[in-house]
Amino acid sequence: MSITDPFWDKAARKYNASKIGNVPAYERTLDHTRAYLTPDANVLEIGCGTASTALLLAPDVAAYTASDISTEMVEIGREKARAAGIDNLRNLHATLGDPQIGPGPYDAVLGFNLLHLMPDVESAARQVHALLKPGGMFISKTACLSGWRGLLRVPIAGMRLFGKAPWVTFMSTEVLESHIRAAGFEIVESFDPSGSPMGHFVAARRL
Repeated sequence: MSITDPFWDKAARKYNASKIGNVPAYERTLDHTRAYLTPDANVLEIGCGTASTALLLAPDVAAYTASDISTEMVEIGREKARAAGIDNLRNLHATLGDPQIGPGPYDAVLGFNLLHLMPDVESAARQVHALLKPGGMFISKTACLSGWRGLLRVPIAGMRLFGKAPWVTFMSTEVLESHIRAAGFEIVESFDPSGSPMGHFVAARRL
């Protein structure tokens, strides 16, 4: 069983109740993601939170596995899936490298608002690569914190000491994309749905 994350466990209910800040950008992200999915696809989402996005995308594919490191997030996601009557969606308490995710292969792996929360982005991308079929898609949206946003390092580090913030990796869109390429992917699309690098969308194909 995956370890859990106390920060996200504590934040789960509040996170689930929060509203989407930029609905048009979120819908653009969904539309661009759906363009790479097929009705017979087997899809894995890592860092799914309370499965809000999984519930919207699962009807478009054959099988959808939504995983998260937070036990509370996963339980909320399971409640929502049962209420929605979606039977091709399974919610797992797991993260990359956990055996219950399985060796794959998956047709697509999704990671929304996730990579900047991982200490080693290139290693995470390599793990995703290993889970995909040849030609499979890695689709992500990432907060790219560079330039003046680097000033947030100090306050975030202080908040982490008191359990008030998660780990955050600071990187530019260029660095993010270089990590993904180095892990064995060809980037076929990248853009900022909201016009800001705080939500940088990347669709990458496994070579």
